[in-house]
Amino acid sequence: MSGDNKTVRHFLDIDRLDGATLRRLLDHAVRIKADLKKDRLAHSTLLAGRSLALIFEKPSTRTRVSFEVGMQQFGGNVVVLKPDDMQLGRGETIGDTARVLSRFVDAVMVRTTGEERVHELAAHASIPIINGLTDQTHPCQIMADLMTFEEHRGPINGRTIAWIGDCNNVAVSWAHAAVRFGFELRLACPTVYGPSPELLAWAEREGSGRLVVTDSPEEAVRGAECVITDAWASMHNTDVDERAAILAPYQVNEALMAHAHPEALFMHCLPAHRNEEVTDGVIDGLHSVVWDEAENRLHAQKAILGWCMGVLD
Repeated sequence: MSGDNKTVRHFLDIDRLDGATLRRLLDHAVRIKADLKKDRLAHSTLLAGRSLALIFEKPSTRTRVSFEVGMQQFGGNVVVLKPDDMQLGRGETIGDTARVLSRFVDAVMVRTTGEERVHELAAHASIPIINGLTDQTHPCQIMADLMTFEEHRGPINGRTIAWIGDCNNVAVSWAHAAVRFGFELRLACPTVYGPSPELLAWAEREGSGRLVVTDSPEEAVRGAECVITDAWASMHNTDVDERAAILAPYQVNEALMAHAHPEALFMHCLPAHRNEEVTDGVIDGLHSVVWDEAENRLHAQKAILGWCMGVLD
C-alpha cells in the first residue's frame, strides 16, 4: 500500500511495456492456468492479505468477474467501486482519489472512458494501476487473446492476424501487440473508422511487427491464421444505426472465413451481437475459440495482478 511511484509496476497499455515483460506475463498466465487445472488451490495464498480496488465507470461482465475470481483464487480481496460510491463525481480530483486509495489497497483496476484518467490515476498513485478498459485501449483483453492464439496455434511471432470492423479500442491494443510480439496485423476498416495517423506512426517508429490497412475484408483475411471482430457499436457510441449501415459489409460470415487459412481461428472479445458482426455459423463453428478467450481473461489477469504486486517477476 505504499512505494516509490517511479518503481511501481503499472499495467496501463501494451505499448508502454517491453516485449520481454509481456512475454513473461503470458508465460506466467499459461503456467497459472495449467496449475489451476491440476489443483484448485494452486497459488491460493499468493496474494493473501492483499486487496484490489475495482473502479467501474462503465458496466462489465467479464472484467468484473475475472478480476474478482482471480483475486479470490490468489487468496486476496476486492473492493468494488462505482461512480455513485465515490467522490469523483462530486469534485474530488483523480489525483486525490489515487492518493487515498494508495493508503487502503494494494492495487487498483479501473474501467473508464478516457485514457488520460487512467494515466492521471497512475501518476498520483503509489500502488499499481491496471487499465481494465478505456475508450481508446483494452490491454487486458489482448493479453488473453494472445494467450488463446498460442494455446491453439503456438507462438504468434511471424503469424498473420486479421481484424475486421472499426479500429476500436480492442483493435488498437491488437496493433500494439503486433509490434511488441512481431506479427502482421491486417486491419480491414471502413475509411471513416480506420486507424489513427498517430497509431500508424507509432507502429512505423517502433516496428518489429507490421500493420496493413485495407478497406477490403477479403483482402485482410486472405490466408490469415486468425480472424477477429467486435461489436459494431461500443458502449460510448451513440450513432448506432449509422455505424451498422457502414459496417454491414464487414460482417464475419462463412463466405468471408472461406478466404482465410483453412484452420483459421475466430475470436471475439464478447459480448457478440449474433448475426450482426458475426454469424452463428462462425461464432459456433469448429474454429471459434471465443469461450477459451473469455476464460483466459481470468488467467492472463491473474498473471498481471501477480506481476503488478511484485510476487511474479
